[in-house]
Order: sequence, then C-alpha cells, then structure tokens
Amino acid sequence: MSIDINSQYYNEDLAPVPAEKRTWNLWNFAALWVGMSVCIPTYMLAASMMKQGMTWWQALLTITLGNVIILIPMMLNAHAGTKYGIPFPVLLRSSFGILGSNVPALMRALVACGWFGIQTWIGGSAIFSLLCVLMGWDPKTFTPISGLGISGTQFLCFMLFWAINIAIIVRGLDSIKWLENWAAPFLIIMGLGLLAWAVSAAGGFDKIFAASTVAKVRGNVKDFSFWSIFFPSLTAMVGFWATLALNIPDFTRHARSQRDQMLGQAIGLPTTMALFSFIGITVTAATVVVFGQAIWDPIALLGKFKSPVVVGLSMVALTIATLSTNIAANVVSPANDFANLRPSKISFRMGGIITGVIGIVIMPWRLMSDLGAYIFTWLIGYGAMLGAIGGVMLADYFLLRRMKLDTDALYSMEGEYAFGGSGFNWRAIAALFIGILPNVPGFLQAASNGSIKVPNFFNNLYVYAWFVSLFVAGATYLLLNQISPAKK
Repeated sequence: MSIDINSQYYNEDLAPVPAEKRTWNLWNFAALWVGMSVCIPTYMLAASMMKQGMTWWQALLTITLGNVIILIPMMLNAHAGTKYGIPFPVLLRSSFGILGSNVPALMRALVACGWFGIQTWIGGSAIFSLLCVLMGWDPKTFTPISGLGISGTQFLCFMLFWAINIAIIVRGLDSIKWLENWAAPFLIIMGLGLLAWAVSAAGGFDKIFAASTVAKVRGNVKDFSFWSIFFPSLTAMVGFWATLALNIPDFTRHARSQRDQMLGQAIGLPTTMALFSFIGITVTAATVVVFGQAIWDPIALLGKFKSPVVVGLSMVALTIATLSTNIAANVVSPANDFANLRPSKISFRMGGIITGVIGIVIMPWRLMSDLGAYIFTWLIGYGAMLGAIGGVMLADYFLLRRMKLDTDALYSMEGEYAFGGSGFNWRAIAALFIGILPNVPGFLQAASNGSIKVPNFFNNLYVYAWFVSLFVAGATYLLLNQISPAKK
C-alpha cells in the first residue's frame, strides 16, 4: 500500500516530510523554544504566585519544575513526528481514527485561537504604547467604543499586529524557522540588557532582593500556605505549554534526528523559561526601588521612560518577542488542525487565516482583564482538557502500538485507522471524555468564581487537573482496548 495523493484526507501540507527535507538541527529547536518562551506572559508568570504569598525563589522554582515536567511528554510526543515525518493531526488519526482525529484536533485548535488572540492583543498594546510615547498621547484620553471595550486606536493597533502575524504565516513554515533563528539571539541580548538596567538602576541585587523590597512586590498576604499555592501553580505551569506538548510533531517532523529534537528542546525550554521569569521578578523588584511601586507589566514599565530611543527599541523587542511566540506556538497547530477537517479543501495557509479570524472574534482583551483568572482558570482549565488528549496519544503510540505506525494507512479510509469504516475509534473518544470528566466540577466552581458550589473533593482534585486527566484517559484507553481490541 502507498499513500494515495488523491485521497480527500491528504494534502501536501499534511503529507510526511521526506528524510532529505528534514533540516532542523539541535540549535533550530533551541532557537524555537527561546523564541516561543520569551514573551510577556512568561515575564509575568511569577506575578500571581508572589501576590498570593510565595517568595521570589519559590515562584521561580515552581515555574522551572513545571517546565521540566512538561518537557517529558513534549519529547515523547515529538518522537513520532521525527520518526515518521507527520504532523500532530495526522498522528492523532492512529489513536482517534481518520475522522475521529478532528475531535481532539479542534479542541487543541480552539485553545490555540484563544492564545493567538491574547498574544496578538499584547503585541497590539505594545504598538499602541509606543505611539503614545512618540506622539505624546495620554492613553487615558482614549474613549472605549461601546460594545468593544477598547478605543478605536487600540483596535487598529491590534489589527496591525494581527496583519503582521498573518503575513508571515501565509509565507509558510520556512519563514517561521527564519524568524525564530533570527529572533532568539536578539531576544536573549535584550533580556539580559533589561536585567542589567534593573540591577544598575536599583543599586545591586542586595537592594533588589531586600526583605522590604520583596514585601512590596508580594503585597499584603495573610494566612499564606505554600503547599496550597504550590500545587495549583505547578499544574498551571504544566498547562502553560500543554498545547505544545501535543502538537510538537508539527515541528519535529522536520528534525534531522531524535537527538536533535530532544537535546534542542531540553536546552531551549526550561532554561529560557527560568531565565526570563527571573528577569521578570528582578525587574519588577527593581521598580519598587526606582519608582516606589511594583510594576509587573513591561508595557506599563516602558511608560515610565521618556527617551523615544529607549522606548522605541524596547517596543520593537516586545513586538518581536510576541510575534515569535505567537506564530510558532499559536498558529502552526490550528492551521494544521483546521486543514485536517477537510485536507482536500483547506490548506495550511487557509487554516492560519481561520485561526486569525477566530482570534479577533473572541475579543482577547477581555480574557486579559483579570490576571488571576487568566492563570488559574484559563491555564488549569485547558490543561485538564489537553492532558486527556496527551494520555490517549502516549498510551496508544508507546504502549499499544510500540512506536510502529503504518504511514500509508494514516491517509486512507481503507486501512486500520479507519476502524471498521467509521473513521472513529470510540475507545479513544470515550477515554478522552472520561479523562476530562473528573475535572469538570472543579472547573465550573473556579470559572464561576465560586457561584457554583461543588464538594471539596472535586476542588482538591482540580488542583492536579492535568495530571489527573492524563493518567485517567491513558489508563481508560488501555483498559478499553483490553476489553474490546480494535480489529486491524
């Protein structure tokens, strides 16, 4: 059997990448993670933890540990992409079925659309802040448009940054590789420059991390319990990259070897996340010394500077950081996922445009209005959902199929992944929703700010949402295959 290129489940964007075209090396993957990790959400990750009582080193340890944990399923899911040259939605076909793959693929895609909108809003805000400094505008004088919640100028800046994102994605994956390779060293230099400014302006690390300074960063915290904050924060940190842990085959299908993708990710992900979270903590503490108040938002911090050169260069750095994160992390996967819906009709580029449109419709500035809800409702909530997808994928690929796939059958309704002609593997679909189910009550209470009450058992379970859904879904999938094995 060979791949039927006329199949409605095939297009060139979803086809296996041939060995001679797999050119990404170790440093390409390290650069990819530097480009994705350096962004405003990473800079601000420690904020909610410290505001709830954690010390700076406890917050940094939690962030680092969360990224080391998520690195494990990241590397495991990456394996199939490198071995077979296939993207995420095509890999899903082996466990969920040719048609069933659309269920988890769309779940991943919609989450990415939310992230795309958030990052695009952040990039647009950077452009708006730069214009305010250069033009001498007072942001407070802009009147929000009724029903929109932001001013017309803010919306135009948002759309400008949106258009830049779409222009790059339309040019294809080679332009994304070029962007990440170029952005990585620039962003590291700018980050270290910001750290140097903070240390110099505040008079050294001893003043930055003095007890009185850190106390102002943390605010008034009463009845602090480290463990009650640590576990939900750790789950949130795992959830931060839970999306990429699933669709990492979209990138590793271009890897020269398993060594390149594994070492590149190990070098790039946890180290960059730790470094830029540390920069965020240090600079924020320095703002207490320099300006008398803790300023977590880097865009708000830049508003304190009057030099157009400093502000301009900083805003360019913020824009590039947001752009490199947004395109790689939030557009590549949904572009492929939407293409998987109808490969013969929807290309990678068309999928990227669909992502962009949804990113506008959700009005992401409303998602960013509450930092606490952003971290603990958004991150943990979708982490629970995506953990279940990961559980099924890992159980199927490593434990059930022993890393052996029939690549040709992944593009045909005549092969084993058609599951009897229906195109759906009911075992995977059932395991997915059973894995999500235990976390639903806790999510409802968290999302409703407590207006929906559920037993404490479910709230305590929800603290470990990603881990629970991963193991429950994976175990359920294996059990169902034991009870009723799929016919090949």
